Amino acid sequence: MSLHPSLQTYADAWAHAVEAISELVTPLAEGEWNQPTPCPGWSVRDIVSHVIGLDCEMLGDPRPIHTLPRDLYHVKTEGQRYMEMQVDVRRHHTAPEMTSELEYTIIRRNRQIRNESRSPETLVRGPLSTEQTLELAMRLRAFDVWVHEQDLRVTLGRPGNLDSPGAYVARDLMLYGLPKVVAKKAGAPANSAVVFDVSGPVEFLRTVRVDAEGRGTVDNTPSLGPLVTIATDWETYSRLACGRVPYTAVGDRVKVEGDHDLGEAILAEFAVTP
Repeated sequence: MSLHPSLQTYADAWAHAVEAISELVTPLAEGEWNQPTPCPGWSVRDIVSHVIGLDCEMLGDPRPIHTLPRDLYHVKTEGQRYMEMQVDVRRHHTAPEMTSELEYTIIRRNRQIRNESRSPETLVRGPLSTEQTLELAMRLRAFDVWVHEQDLRVTLGRPGNLDSPGAYVARDLMLYGLPKVVAKKAGAPANSAVVFDVSGPVEFLRTVRVDAEGRGTVDNTPSLGPLVTIATDWETYSRLACGRVPYTAVGDRVKVEGDHDLGEAILAEFAVTP
């Protein structure tokens, strides 16, 4: 038995991104690990701790028993508290400790993936005592690690991998959340269409259509009369969709045609990550 074909895409994307993270952080001096990143409240060390921690959970390791300090003002929800535990427990780890644990975790995960024979529908442990399919868990890991690779690249001034395997997994997950942004959060009217025209390393044209009941769907056929068209580049799109920058900070890289009020309402609610 070997890895199910439907999981291979996510395994490849995870491996590519996590190895890139390892290459980015291994040469860093101790002080560079404390640099703030675009991920709210997290330093370089915190992002690497998060990557290590969630992959350890995929391995079935027990979660740390740890009490969070009360002055972590970026931690507001139960989901954020859950994620912060793996981060805060490593906040005093040195650079060599971080790189060694990351390297060891990558070795263990690669071995686990090579020997993975479960079906994609197998239920595995998810955050906050939830259960999710193995396929969803691996898809989310590939997405998460690619996004955090990009966080580190922005912080360290090392752009790249905007068209790597993880970028396409991220694109599909971001597009999955787009109808909710347009129809529910931004309140696009019934029987309307909104077009997204994205250029750059990952290029695509998608239309979100809102039906008579206010439900949104996304497809890749152009609309002849969209209420609004939003055009931007892939890097800006991904940073907006991941909540890394507000629209007001990148307005010069986004073009809105048609209903400007609706376009700005969509862009103000564009983040699809929690």
